[in-house]
Amino acid sequence: MTEQNVPMLIFYEGVMSGSRFPLDCERLTLGRAPDCEVVVLERQVSRYHVRIEHDAEGYLLRDLGSKNGTTVNGQPVRGQPYRLRDGDEIELAATVRIGFVAGDATLPLEGIMTPAPHLTIDKEARRVSLGRVELDPPLSPSQFCLLQLLLEHQGDVVTRHSVVEAVWPDAVGGVTDQAVDALVYRLRERLAELDPEHNYVVTVRGHGFRFEDKQQEQGFA
Repeated sequence: MTEQNVPMLIFYEGVMSGSRFPLDCERLTLGRAPDCEVVVLERQVSRYHVRIEHDAEGYLLRDLGSKNGTTVNGQPVRGQPYRLRDGDEIELAATVRIGFVAGDATLPLEGIMTPAPHLTIDKEARRVSLGRVELDPPLSPSQFCLLQLLLEHQGDVVTRHSVVEAVWPDAVGGVTDQAVDALVYRLRERLAELDPEHNYVVTVRGHGFRFEDKQQEQGFA
């Protein structure tokens, strides 16, 4: 890779804090959808939240009709695109804060931290993806329900009782610990098909289970 300087996005706050993405392409879409160039796994962020486009004058930021909005330096970006300037601070859904670095302050491509791809789900289609690789065949309904529950409480411990309420709502009190453990085991096995090197579902002894993204393990969050 050359020492060519390129503009860059630097994540300051959110699960991707510390990550850097060079703007070395014509357009870059940020959002929760697995086909975005930058997948941002935050519940408040829309599937397709913003797009950054390169033109002859520099870079334009477009909000893609996001539910929870986009601001630059505290000002909302709505119908009209915003011309990015060196040092601008972009905020997605009042949750993710990103710096735009350009001009003389650009950083060399060498040494850029490339974060591991996020595990994401599509609730409507019941799909699970790691980056752009989709899990096939799909998870069973109970496995997907458990994964969705863990993702919705990412970083927090989900109790066994909460798992039973979510997965078996009509059988509360009649589900054994062994059944819960078996479901967790099967989910781990399926996720290992996407990434055999990382355990996404962590057992917290005496408390329950927690989803641990690869970003957290590598110190990006």
